[in-house]
Amino acid sequence: MKLEDFNNIDFKNAGSLPLPVKAVLLGALFLLILGLGYYFLWSPALDSLEQAKAKEQELRQVFLDKKSQAINLEGYRQQMVEIEKTFGALLKQLPDKSQMDGLLTDINQAGLGRGLEFELFKPGQETQAEFYAEMPIAIKVLGSYHDLGAFATDISKLSRIVTLNDLFISSVSNAEGKPPSMKATDGPLVMEAIAKTYRYLDNDEMAAKKNAERALNKGGGK
Repeated sequence: MKLEDFNNIDFKNAGSLPLPVKAVLLGALFLLILGLGYYFLWSPALDSLEQAKAKEQELRQVFLDKKSQAINLEGYRQQMVEIEKTFGALLKQLPDKSQMDGLLTDINQAGLGRGLEFELFKPGQETQAEFYAEMPIAIKVLGSYHDLGAFATDISKLSRIVTLNDLFISSVSNAEGKPPSMKATDGPLVMEAIAKTYRYLDNDEMAAKKNAERALNKGGGK
């Protein structure tokens, strides 16, 4: 077989071509068909197969995750019960609206019980959060160093949650613009602070809060 045999091919008389030439042409035709078949048929099918394998792996992982959750479902339920108990215990430390006056009285009595003199005891404006309201109380008391410390300890031991914030302590003479004492414990001191107490919102307040939020969302969506 020579190169000239391919230069003078007459496809109209392909049947009379030499056998080696026929073999080469058939091989080339086969490779062409094979390449076109791969490009148009097999390649998309292989891509679909890879996507199906990836989807199968994803679904398998989802199944294993769901299976693990199902196995641990009882444990999750027990955790939820414990969380609800803990939340309920914390919620009981918050007074309702009707108990707030009694709590304010307890704070006042804690100071009087330590011999402190109140110069200021002024409840402020409530601010509402998700399920509770916070009330700040501006206080200013006079007393000895140890009595002020005992008062702060008594506040922390109340059955209801009360926190002391923005504490500022100075001597009476310093507060009046006179020379300060040599020691903080030499004479009476002035303590200024913001006591914060909390109460939980009752059902009516929660409903009103949700209605207000819905109205606000509707107004913002226009």
